[in-house]
Amino acid sequence: MAVDAKAKALRAAGRPVIGFGAGEPDFPTPDYIVEAAVRACREPWTHKYTPAGGLPKLREAIAGLHGVAPSQVAVTNGAKQGVYQAFATLLDPGDEVLIPAPFWTTYPEGVLLAGGVPVPVATDESTGFLVTAAQLEAARTPRTKVLLMCSPSNPTGAVYPRAALEEIGKWAVANDLMVVTDEIYQHLVYGDAEFHSLPAVVPELADRTLILNGVSKTFAMTGWRVGWMAGPADLINAALNLQSHLTSNVCNVAQAAALAAVTGDLSAVAEMRVAFDRRRRTIVRMLNEIPGVVCPEPEGAFYVFPSVQDLLDRPIRGRRPASSAELAEIILDEAEVAVVPGEAFGTPGYLRFSYALSDADLVEGITRITTLVNESA
Repeated sequence: MAVDAKAKALRAAGRPVIGFGAGEPDFPTPDYIVEAAVRACREPWTHKYTPAGGLPKLREAIAGLHGVAPSQVAVTNGAKQGVYQAFATLLDPGDEVLIPAPFWTTYPEGVLLAGGVPVPVATDESTGFLVTAAQLEAARTPRTKVLLMCSPSNPTGAVYPRAALEEIGKWAVANDLMVVTDEIYQHLVYGDAEFHSLPAVVPELADRTLILNGVSKTFAMTGWRVGWMAGPADLINAALNLQSHLTSNVCNVAQAAALAAVTGDLSAVAEMRVAFDRRRRTIVRMLNEIPGVVCPEPEGAFYVFPSVQDLLDRPIRGRRPASSAELAEIILDEAEVAVVPGEAFGTPGYLRFSYALSDADLVEGITRITTLVNESA
């Protein structure tokens, strides 16, 4: 978000910056969802307080998606509030949370705010950025309480195969761990990849797993701020006790829009996925043509996470980046392209590019970086 804000400020100052920073679809919210919100605005009931846990019809619809009771669902102000509430509910001071790295920047912050200890478990492109049960076991201690999973992944786009999730899930059960699984990108998978939900793969996990999800990515609704938590009733009740004091209900108009989204068909989503898939293949090809850049092909979400380690300590327009953070600064200053350095995701030496932008901007932005690197070679 900081990179995106800087890019927008530069554009406002008249510079032709192309931003690969924010994880935000460039499509408008589908019309039928917007119309549901317009109708809700005119209904007097939306002008009043509603239950903190969410509109009953929305909770019921979400419960149907996950095969749980409505009492096992809490509607939150985006999935980000769900992240905070999950850790605030689950953790006591000093409890450890295993977090496969690279990770979304908010995960460790939520753990720290709850007094917990984030424990990164490193992965890299050699394994497709997938963590194994053996790696998790090596990182486990007597203080380990929670495993955090995200598939499809932000920032890598990695998607865990069913067999890998089964192994990890059974390991978590055997070690009496709680699991928080972020499934916000579940509908954005490509090629032969398939999305699998951990508690569906390992049913023994159902009473110890909190699922985080929302409408932001799937339906191009990042600004509507509607997410949810689904899981054991006692954990959801505890999270709602916190939410009742923290924010109360999510905006009723946004909840009405979310209800239209989750109960409608996925045809608009399918169209967006086709565009994302096309851009995914384009950006992977173009990045791999840049000397010193190695970009694995992601299977989900709308990010690529290429290694730029071979570009470090090399002169680029008179500057010699010692880190991917410094390289990102040079790319912004010299090529007017905004990218997010791997340091933000716990993995230096990489850059994250969101390909949720127009085809033309994508090609222009990567071309500028190519020119910058080639002229410095």
